[in-house]
Amino acid sequence: MSEYDNKQRIIQELVPGKQISLAHIMANPDPILFEKLGISAPDEEGGSAIGVMTISPAETAVIIADLAVKSSGVILELIDLEQGSLIVTGTVSQVESSIAAVMEYCSRMLGFSVCPVTKT
Repeated sequence: MSEYDNKQRIIQELVPGKQISLAHIMANPDPILFEKLGISAPDEEGGSAIGVMTISPAETAVIIADLAVKSSGVILELIDLEQGSLIVTGTVSQVESSIAAVMEYCSRMLGFSVCPVTKT
């Protein structure tokens, strides 16, 4: 009998709910962040911003990407359908409007739980 025979094996599964678990706005981030993310910094003089969101179920990232782009003209930089992540860029006001529209729609129309929007 080996030392592993008496070990209990635990299997963990992710059971996603209907929620936005991260909504963050980075106002005027350092240009190195754009470079490290592999995206180009916006040219507007009104400032630049990056918006990051995480939603579950992950497939809902398609809906929030559509809402984000249509609501304020942000640029869709990343949509990850496996993790439910979204990154958008634009001016600070564009990114703020975009995230506000997504949060409102998901809360009111889809019945999602939404987290507070954070900002740096």
